[in-house]
Amino acid sequence: MNHPYELSTIKSLLGDALAEKPGSYILDEIFVRFPTLQELMNASEFELLSIKGIGKVKARQIIAALQLARRLSKPVSTEPQIIRKPQDAADLLIPELRYLQQEHFVSLFLNTKNHVIGQPETLSIGSLNAAIVHPVVLFRAAVKRSSTSVVVCHNHPSGDPTPSTEDIQLTQRLVEAGDIMGVPVLDHIIVGNGTYVSMKERGLM
Repeated sequence: MNHPYELSTIKSLLGDALAEKPGSYILDEIFVRFPTLQELMNASEFELLSIKGIGKVKARQIIAALQLARRLSKPVSTEPQIIRKPQDAADLLIPELRYLQQEHFVSLFLNTKNHVIGQPETLSIGSLNAAIVHPVVLFRAAVKRSSTSVVVCHNHPSGDPTPSTEDIQLTQRLVEAGDIMGVPVLDHIIVGNGTYVSMKERGLM
């Protein structure tokens, strides 16, 4: 479900970028073609060019404005990101993942103080409904960053973050591999459209 404040903000941003007044044909048609934020955030230049009145320059302006909106929705802080609870990880990752139309498997790498090392890293991109990551890929990246623990996360493009049987099985495999490697998996966060589920809180790991 779209949040009306978000839609109005995006409409205002696009109107400013295109020098179009509210209610203009182009703005209205964009939101007819892309009625949800998820669809709009993933609009391609080719799709935008099919709208009357949008040429290559305007299409690129729209995509640039949408990329700006995505960046503005991310938390900004000069302090180290610390993961103390599932909500901390979710707040960091929801803006990254909520609008994606394919499953992305992302990891946060933590040091001994639970500070996030660098940026969240995308380890795999799946089909419309599957993002599988092999334990070797995850722990190779963890060792490369000298990480002492990890929090893993993926999105459900459907918007429903309820863990599937496959999600539970994958989490168990990663936890077991982490125990062997000495790099514990602290949690597996599943992101929906602005919501999340912590596998740790659900007792599924």
